[in-house]
Amino acid sequence: MELLQDVPDHAAYLAADDVIDHGHPLVRETARRLRAATDGPHDYARAAFDFVRDTIAHSGDADDPRVTWRASDVLRLRTGICHAKSHALTALLRAEAIPTGLCYQRLADEDGSAPLVHGLIAVLLPGSTRWARQDARGNKPGVDTRFSVDREQLAWRVRPEAGEVDYPVLYAAPPPAVLESLQRATDRRHLWQLLPTAL
Repeated sequence: MELLQDVPDHAAYLAADDVIDHGHPLVRETARRLRAATDGPHDYARAAFDFVRDTIAHSGDADDPRVTWRASDVLRLRTGICHAKSHALTALLRAEAIPTGLCYQRLADEDGSAPLVHGLIAVLLPGSTRWARQDARGNKPGVDTRFSVDREQLAWRVRPEAGEVDYPVLYAAPPPAVLESLQRATDRRHLWQLLPTAL
């Protein structure tokens, strides 16, 4: 899927804020450690993806009630839903000056009911003119996400017939509807009631 938004200025996709807090010491130290074990930005991006996918539990899979949203807290507590894990991966990539944005899908149950917005990232690696979507939500039976700039390997392909959507917009910061649900939720069960069903 091509992201349709024209992004001539990459500065916003390198910025830090309260959510993508890549100036935080824990984010910087994690990035430094990953960089020391890798060779160049492509290798680093893959290592950061694998780190977030594999070492930070998806709180739904792990039945962890805690809700995280700030990248440094996701790294510290090692838990979060797809949106939180996307914030952590974005921070790690931006910490190494790799333009990274947030993007989203609308997914639903098999019959098209209970839609929710699912969080991903898109990365622009040196030498590339195309933003490549990545999904670090974490693998489980039936889900096998992998880092790839050539062919997307996301958790799910959307089913338009079920009302599912690949949103083409590349966000520099989480949309208010997503961020506010994460910040207001008292626990993960409450979060499921607050997450937006569409963007």
